[in-house]
Amino acid sequence: MIDIKLIRENPELVKENIRKKFQDQKLILVDEVIELDKENRKTKQEAEDLRAEKNKISKMIGGLMAQGKKEEAENIKKRVTEAAGRLQELEEKEVELAKKIKEIMMVIPNIIDPSVPIGKDDSENVEVERFGEPVIPDFEIPYHTDIMESFHGIDLDSARRVAGNGFYYLMGDIARLHSAVISYARDFMINRGFTYCVPPFMIRSNVVTGVMSFAEMESMMYKIEGEDLYLIGTSEHSMIGKFIDQILDEDKLPYTLTSYSPCFRKEKGAHGIEERGVYRIHQFEKQEMVVVCKPEESNMWYDKLWQNTVDLFRSLDIPVRTLECCSGDLADLKVKSVDVEAWSPRQKKYFEVGSCSNLGDAQARRLQIRVNGKDGKKYFAHTLNNTVVAPPRMLIAFLENNLNADGSVNIPEVLQPYMGGMKKIEKK
Repeated sequence: MIDIKLIRENPELVKENIRKKFQDQKLILVDEVIELDKENRKTKQEAEDLRAEKNKISKMIGGLMAQGKKEEAENIKKRVTEAAGRLQELEEKEVELAKKIKEIMMVIPNIIDPSVPIGKDDSENVEVERFGEPVIPDFEIPYHTDIMESFHGIDLDSARRVAGNGFYYLMGDIARLHSAVISYARDFMINRGFTYCVPPFMIRSNVVTGVMSFAEMESMMYKIEGEDLYLIGTSEHSMIGKFIDQILDEDKLPYTLTSYSPCFRKEKGAHGIEERGVYRIHQFEKQEMVVVCKPEESNMWYDKLWQNTVDLFRSLDIPVRTLECCSGDLADLKVKSVDVEAWSPRQKKYFEVGSCSNLGDAQARRLQIRVNGKDGKKYFAHTLNNTVVAPPRMLIAFLENNLNADGSVNIPEVLQPYMGGMKKIEKK
C-alpha cells in the first residue's frame, strides 16, 4: 500500500506506474481515491470545527446559570445537543470514508523500482546472470518421480487415496534427503548471521491482508472454516506478521530471520506435464529468509538475499541463474523481485526454485510496522523476503544434477553429515 500523500501530490506518477504494470482497469481508482480523500478531509475539518465550537459554548452554560440566565442557558444546551448529533453523523461518515479509501488503496499497486524491466508477463522476464555451467549428460535422465521411485522414495498413489491430488508420501532415502536439505539450509543461514525461527503455521485475516494482495490471497490461501485463521502459504507471512502494530527501535535494525515451516497452497490452475509429481503441490516444506530494515538499506539486503540462495545451490553442485521479474509479473506489493532458477538437465532449461522480493514499506504500512528514529520521528520499515530452499521442488534439481548413469545419486560433501555420512544414494 502506497502513501496517500503520493496520490494527492503526484497522481500522474501513480497512474504511470499502473500503466507499466498493464493494469489500466485500475487507473480510475486513482481519481476515485482522490475525491474520497478530499471528502474525508473536509469531513474531518468540519468535525474538528464543530468539536471546538461545542466545547466553547458548553463552557458558557455554567456561567449563564450562575447569572440566573436560565433561558439563555437552555438555548445553548439545545445548540450543544444539535452539535453532538451532527458530530456523530460526521464521525460515522469519517469511518465509512476511511474504509472506502483503504479498500481502494489496498488494490492500487506499489511503485516499482526504476530498474524493473517493463513487460506484460513472466515471458518477458530478463536473465541477469548464470552461476555454474549447465551440463547435459550423455545418458537419459528420467522424470523426477521415476528417479524417486527407483529408490522406493515416493508414493503418490497412497497420497491420492488419503488426501487427493497434489500430495505425496516421501519414503526412505528420499525422505531423508528432503530433511537433510532443510537442515543444511537452516545451518547455512544461521552461519550467515540469521536468527533461526519456527513461526505459527496459521495466521489471522488482518495479517494475511497485510502481507499480500487480495488476488494472491484468493489464489493461494486455505481458510480454516469457522475461524479467523488461514494456513500459511509461506513462513514469510507469519514472520512479517510478527512485527504487526510494533514501533521498532532503530538501533535494533535490521532483523534478519530464517524460518522453517510447512506451506499450504491452493495452486489454482496448475496443469500440464511438468505439474505432475512434486513440482506444484498443495503441501510442502520450506526454509525462508526475512529482513526488516531501514529504507536506505533495503537494496543492499535485496542483493544479499538472492546471493544467499545462489550460494546454497552452488554448494550442492546445482547450476542456477537469476531472472529479473518484469513489471507485469510483479505482485502488487513488490518494488522489485528476482527469481532464482535451477538448471534441469532433463528439460534442458532452467525452472524456478526461489523468489527474492523487496516490498519497500508496503507491508509495513499495511501492518503498521514503524521505526522510532534517532531524531524522534517515526517511519515505516522496509521488508524483504527470499526462499532459501523449498523441497521437494528443489529435490528435482538436486536429483537431476547429481544423477549418475547407473541410476545412483551423488551426495555433495556439504550434505553428507546430514545424511549420516552417505556419499551416494543407491538404487533399490
